[in-house]
Amino acid sequence: MIDNPFGAAAATPSDDVPAPSALGRRTLLAASTGLLGASVTTSVFAATHHHATRLSPPHALGAPAIVGRASAPLPLVMLDPGHGGKDPGAIGVSGTYEKHIAEAAATELARQLQASGRYRVAMTRSDDRFIPLDGRVEIAQGHRAALFISMHADALHDPSVRGASVYTLSSGASDAQTAALAQKENDADRFGGPRVHATSPEVQAILSSLVTEETRRGSAHMASSVVSSFGPKIGLLTHPSRHAAFVVLKSAEIPSVLVEMGFMSNHLDEAALRQAGHRMMVAGAMRTAIDHYFASGPGVTAYAG
Repeated sequence: MIDNPFGAAAATPSDDVPAPSALGRRTLLAASTGLLGASVTTSVFAATHHHATRLSPPHALGAPAIVGRASAPLPLVMLDPGHGGKDPGAIGVSGTYEKHIAEAAATELARQLQASGRYRVAMTRSDDRFIPLDGRVEIAQGHRAALFISMHADALHDPSVRGASVYTLSSGASDAQTAALAQKENDADRFGGPRVHATSPEVQAILSSLVTEETRRGSAHMASSVVSSFGPKIGLLTHPSRHAAFVVLKSAEIPSVLVEMGFMSNHLDEAALRQAGHRMMVAGAMRTAIDHYFASGPGVTAYAG
């Protein structure tokens, strides 16, 4: 549960797979005693009916057994509510913690994605706990996620700046504001104490170079989908699709984006994000973006399924 006024944690669906069906057998009499058997194995992600093929009566050769094909598992979307635990994230002008807004919005998006029946959904955290940046990436890789979305509502030095934006990984920043934002986000590991070491700029550059071209295309496509889906309903920054060396986006094989739903440093953005109705609208736009990504993306990565 979320220990704050912004909503409850989402449960992650189980990945139970039904066991294969039993072998069907029938003894046939011929010139000498023989045994003919047939089997059908059906294994799918969702609940299914198990069945076995029956052979024809004696003295008539039955049709060959048909082996059922397992349907492909639904793609898993990993949602990453930013900050958590001893890391509050940005603190709004009226005292709202970014970590609570991020978790509440991610929980609502998880609910909408699960209700669609198109995806499996997991969250890096579903309560108020601290997770190092590397740990968030490892969780996504461990779940073999097809898409990673980190959700934030940061703060800027200029309180007049408001609007949503989306970020992808790059060794260099698209602009000075994004560079400062990435540096602030990458500094979150300081809350982990001496055992959690921040990634140096040199290592960040190496990690960025390891990201496959397919992953970069997928990330860029998802960013474009977010901008298109937000545009009609949710205010956006000028040039809302940006890039920088965000450590949390460094997965080599999982398309990854960081979404800033607004800025806690702006009183209008903060007030909107405190409202469940606005967060539901943001989640709905993100669900639309995810639908578009999987319907028209440039291929699904090796981790899908």
